[in-house]
Amino acid sequence: MSRQSDNSTQASGLLTPHPKAECTAEERAILLRLAHQSIESALEQRDISFDPPSPHLAEQRGAFTTLYLHRELRGCVGYVFPIASLYRTVAETARAAAFEDRRFHPVRPHEAPFLRVSLSILSLLAPIVAEDVVVGQHGLLVSHDMHRGLLLPQVPLEHGWNRETFLDETCRKAGLPANAWRHGAHLQAFTAEVFGEPETGNV
Repeated sequence: MSRQSDNSTQASGLLTPHPKAECTAEERAILLRLAHQSIESALEQRDISFDPPSPHLAEQRGAFTTLYLHRELRGCVGYVFPIASLYRTVAETARAAAFEDRRFHPVRPHEAPFLRVSLSILSLLAPIVAEDVVVGQHGLLVSHDMHRGLLLPQVPLEHGWNRETFLDETCRKAGLPANAWRHGAHLQAFTAEVFGEPETGNV
């Protein structure tokens, strides 16, 4: 579900309980439209420009693109770390969600018009202790040795998890024992600005 880079950016104190929306309504529309254009251009084997149309969308940010088809999850891929402009990141993760999520067969041309897109724009990662994790506000990245697992902030809300279950499940996502967060696994958190088109659900 995630594409991760070792060039991580860590910054304490960057997380706020209720992050202010960073993208304007116009920027949200641009990014959602870009996700569709990126998928359609790949299906048609043509190029599109990944050049950001504004300085804000040129900022390097992590992001996840989630696709739904008839209200069902159809793909989800993201960059945890800010390795490219937000504009390019959305374009690339949309294509990857459509064609490279191994849980699903690649999107077919007849499905593309019916896809619905949800975007999660990530804050920078910051170290966090378990007792400070707030369900529904923080996403988590758990790491230990070569193991890494990430869950977005909306995941525990969908499943009705409490904080400890959220921590346990993120450890399992990393291929670690559920209680690894109690025994030396490194915890990092992020917030996410989530927006999408009608008829999308949570992942």
